[in-house]
Amino acid sequence: MGKAIEELAHFAAATPWEAIPATVRGHAKLVLLDTLGVILAGSVQPEVAGARARLTASGGRGATVYAPGWPTTDPRTAALLNGLAGRSIELCEGHRYVSCQGAVQVLPTALASGEWLERSGRETLAALIFGYEVAARLGAGLTARPLAHQNGQAPLLGAVAAGARLRGSTAEQMSLALRIGAILVLTPGYTNAVAGATALNVAGGMSGFAGALAPELALAGVAAQPNAIEEAFGQLVGDGFQPEAVTEELGQRWEIARNYFRLRACCNPIYSALDALEDILEDLRPDPAGIERIDVATYRFAANMREPNPANYFAAKYSLPHAAAALVLRGNAGYHAFTDEAVRDPAIAAFRRRVTVREDPELSAAVPRLKPARVTVTFTDGRQVTRLRESARGDYQDPYRDDELRSKFRELAGVVLGGAGIARVEALVDRLDDLPRLGELVDALRSERGA
Repeated sequence: MGKAIEELAHFAAATPWEAIPATVRGHAKLVLLDTLGVILAGSVQPEVAGARARLTASGGRGATVYAPGWPTTDPRTAALLNGLAGRSIELCEGHRYVSCQGAVQVLPTALASGEWLERSGRETLAALIFGYEVAARLGAGLTARPLAHQNGQAPLLGAVAAGARLRGSTAEQMSLALRIGAILVLTPGYTNAVAGATALNVAGGMSGFAGALAPELALAGVAAQPNAIEEAFGQLVGDGFQPEAVTEELGQRWEIARNYFRLRACCNPIYSALDALEDILEDLRPDPAGIERIDVATYRFAANMREPNPANYFAAKYSLPHAAAALVLRGNAGYHAFTDEAVRDPAIAAFRRRVTVREDPELSAAVPRLKPARVTVTFTDGRQVTRLRESARGDYQDPYRDDELRSKFRELAGVVLGGAGIARVEALVDRLDDLPRLGELVDALRSERGA
C-alpha cells in the first residue's frame, strides 16, 4: 500500500487534540456553526423532507436528524439525510485550492457518530478537522475528470476518516476503512447541476452514509486491496493520482483553515462576477430599469453557468444570469433568491435575458491562482461601467467577517429554530470543545419544541 496513504491514515488516527493549533480549533468551530445552519435550512426543502419521511419510517435509533421534529434513526441514515440537507441549498463552505466541499460531507458523519457513540464535543470537533484534512489532501492528489463533481468522491473518504476517528480506530484500522471507502466512491457529474437534478445532492449525503458504514466494515473484518485508493482515483473515477500532494506540509498546514465561506446561495465559481457586479451597484445605485444589459467575461468553468432559463430552484444556483438578476432586483443573492418562486418571478425571468456570459481565455489562464471575472454594465443612456475582480470574497485571503458568518447562521437556523434556540445552539458550538458529550448540543435543539 502507498506510503502517502499510510502516512495520512496514521496522522488522522493518532494525532492528539493538543497538536491542533488553537487558531485552527477556533476556525473549525466557525466552520461547524456555518455548516449546521446550512443543514437546518436545507432540511425543509421539499425533496429533503420527502426523503426524510420515507427513510425514517421504518424506525432506527442512535442519531438525530437535524430537521423539524428532530426524528431519530440509525447513524448511517441520519448522516445521509443531514448531508443531503446541507448540500441542497448551495450555501456550504469549500476549499480554496481543491474541489472539496469538506465540511458538509464530513460533519454529518461526525455529528451522527459522535452522538451515537456518546463522544465529547472535543472528539467530534477533532473528527471534523481530521476528516477535512483527509478530504482535501486526497482531493489534491486526485486528477478529476472534466465533468466529475466532487460530491461523494474525495470528501467521502474524509467522512470515513471522521467516522473512524470517532470509533477510536488505530492507524491500521483507519487505513483499512479508507481503502474500503474507495469502493464506495460515487460518479456524480456537474451536468446534474445545470439540469436542476437534485440527485447530485444525494451523492453528497452518501458521503455521510459511507462515513458511518466503512469504519464498521473495517472493524468487522472486511478486507480491501492495498492500492484501493490509488486505483480508484487514478484509474476508475479519476484520471490520475499524485501521492506527493497528499502529505505536503502534513501537520504544518491545516486544510480546514484554507477554506472559503459562502453568503450567496449559488455556485462559488460565479462569486467573482457577482462581487464585481455588486461593486458597481453599490457605487452607482442605479434604477434597474436603467440597465440595458450586463456582460460578464470570466474563466472557462464559470462561463459554463450561463443558462438564462433555469429549470428549477436548484438549476438557478448554477445560473449566473439568474444570480445577477436577483442581485439587481432583490438586492442580494442569498437563501431566498433561489427558490422556485424566485425562478418563476416574471421580473427576474425578464432581466435574466439582459445578462450574457462568455469565457475570456486570458482570465482562464489565471486559474487556479485566481478565479477572475470582469463585469460591464451598459445603461440605457449609453454609459458603460466595468469592474474586475480577481477572486471572490469569502476565502482565507479575503475573508468574510465573523459577524457576517454568524448573521448567516442565525438567518438559516431561523428557518427551523426560534430566537432562543438559535442563541443557545450558537453558544454551545462556541464552547464545543468543553462539552463532555455532543448530546448536549442535540438536547439544546430538541428543547426547541415550537420548531
